[in-house]
Amino acid sequence: MNLTRMFAIFLRQMYLVRGSIARVLPLFVWATVDITLWGFMTRFLSQIEPHAYNFVPAMLGAVLLWDFFIRVMNGVTMTFFEDVWSRNFLNIFATPLSIPEYLGGLVLSSIATSSVGLVVMLVLATTVFGLSFAVYGVLILPFLLVLFLFGIALGILGTAVVLRFGPAAEWFVWPIPAIVSPFVGVYYPVSTLPRWMQVVSRILPPSYVFESLRNITSGRDPHLENLAWAFGLVILEILIVCSVFTQTYRLAVRTGLIARYSAESV
Repeated sequence: MNLTRMFAIFLRQMYLVRGSIARVLPLFVWATVDITLWGFMTRFLSQIEPHAYNFVPAMLGAVLLWDFFIRVMNGVTMTFFEDVWSRNFLNIFATPLSIPEYLGGLVLSSIATSSVGLVVMLVLATTVFGLSFAVYGVLILPFLLVLFLFGIALGILGTAVVLRFGPAAEWFVWPIPAIVSPFVGVYYPVSTLPRWMQVVSRILPPSYVFESLRNITSGRDPHLENLAWAFGLVILEILIVCSVFTQTYRLAVRTGLIARYSAESV
């Protein structure tokens, strides 16, 4: 794998972001809105029951982690969509660029863009709403890593969907975080879900992250074996979606779909 080619994909995206205020603002505006909204909500809930439950680390921390996941996923898909919207995807693969190099460039772009949102959320949550990450300890790092990897996995899956069905299929991608969130228990325990939803939640790594998060803020055992299970699941899912993307790309090349890339493909 040629790291220079991979970095070229990343560099192209950075040039696009640098040259457009419309691409810069979404990197931190939505993160700012979410943290502000949920920050005041958790402050209000804490005032109602000041000694019953500490909502700030439990709910605001969950919002921050979930927003980070969304930023990671969008970082992958938006870089891909830039090539789709500009009708540049075919040109890119007319070069010696390989699929792992292209996906690696998407991941690098996601790291850069999601880091901006994460920093903004951290600053707001800690300085304005008093969120202390000392509550979570060093476990905040594996929490972030699991959500980062899961965001990469769903981002690659979203690009495969659009590659297979055409640019109009991007509307299948945007709702993915909203569809996944009820199953992973971002704001409530998984045990409150119906049995069939709990079965689905067991194959979604973020569900283990948020269960551990609530255990920590409640003073219970975080169940590190669940976190290890989440790591195993997310690595497996990344391998699966990379295989799906590769097979989808080969199908598009073999059938000629890649040369007929248009908004009417769906």
